[in-house]
Amino acid sequence: MSGHSKWSTIKHKKAATDKKRSKVWSKLAKAITISAKMSGGNIDDNPRLRLAIDKAKKENMPKDTIEKAILKGTGELDGESYEEILYEGYGAGGVAIMCMATTDNRNRTGGEVKKIFEKAGGNLGSPNCVAFQFAQKGVIVLESDAVEEDRLMEIALEAGADDVSSSEAAHEVISSTDAFENVRKAIEEASLTIQSAELAMIADNTIELDLLTAKKVLRLVEGLEDQDDVDEVYSNADIPDDVVAELAKG
Repeated sequence: MSGHSKWSTIKHKKAATDKKRSKVWSKLAKAITISAKMSGGNIDDNPRLRLAIDKAKKENMPKDTIEKAILKGTGELDGESYEEILYEGYGAGGVAIMCMATTDNRNRTGGEVKKIFEKAGGNLGSPNCVAFQFAQKGVIVLESDAVEEDRLMEIALEAGADDVSSSEAAHEVISSTDAFENVRKAIEEASLTIQSAELAMIADNTIELDLLTAKKVLRLVEGLEDQDDVDEVYSNADIPDDVVAELAKG
């Protein structure tokens, strides 16, 4: 179990009270812009852009805002010049942390990310200090009561998924990036509701956390995610269901 869906579940339960829509929209707009800049504005030829737009729609971002973000990426509208930066480091308990950011000022962002690591008792590391432990995978998450695990496994594996795992928090379907779209389509065609579908960095091996350590790591993750330029945060933490339940209480 990668722990990815468990962290997501904790964040989703807190989201209603914690997140500010304007900040979320700003991050999503940057993700759309840089995706369009890298591979063009046609979602049929740019899976990454399609995923970014899907996320924006789920957050009720206005259509014209999405379109403007695409046009900025393709150069048809003036906009800021963004670059992607990967930050790596460690949190409590030796947990590996990867932090993906999109910024127009790497010095500002780097300094702020370093402070967040240090404030939460972690430390920012050098390039590739933890990245070698992760691989990009397709991750599809469904609520635990959306479908029986055996039924989901049958659908997902037949469509090319690598693995399906379940907990009290959620079902998590892992696939290669190449099989991701086929697996997502198969699940949707089975009339199952997908909670989230994304390309994510998944750790080869995980570290199981107790409640105290999990709280410290969550504090670091939340601090990073609250930083304006940070898009995604990944870790190799694995959290037992009883700890997830305690964390979700706040």
